[in-house]
Amino acid sequence: MDKKLVYFLCTGNSCRSQIADGFLKALGNDKYEVKSAGLEAHGLNPRAVTTMKEAGIDISNHTSDVIDSEILGRADYIITLCGHADEHCPVVRNDKAERWHWGFDDPAKATGTEEEITAKFSEVRDSIKSRIEQFLKEGK
Repeated sequence: MDKKLVYFLCTGNSCRSQIADGFLKALGNDKYEVKSAGLEAHGLNPRAVTTMKEAGIDISNHTSDVIDSEILGRADYIITLCGHADEHCPVVRNDKAERWHWGFDDPAKATGTEEEITAKFSEVRDSIKSRIEQFLKEGK
């Protein structure tokens, strides 16, 4: 059976799309081919790596990639994760793919103390995990 391709897209492919990529690979990799990318490649955010490590998932070997039109054309599911920056979310053309927008705040924009920033990363991570679990339950 061919695995369905899920393509997570975000503005910079540094935090939210990386976290979603990590969770779906860990929780549903037997069913899905998982890729992520951004309009730009901002580099893998070290806090995203740390917050995922706390959840037992290592994304330290992930790369921050720009959207690949070939992968985009093969995708079965295209899921954007930008929060308030809807206007910066990628506009994509793929008529066969199911397209969803799961808006999450960008934890990289969090301000405050180290504890407050860490808490924002954990909050977004846990929200993304819940949404991935829902996706898997729906059996798409």
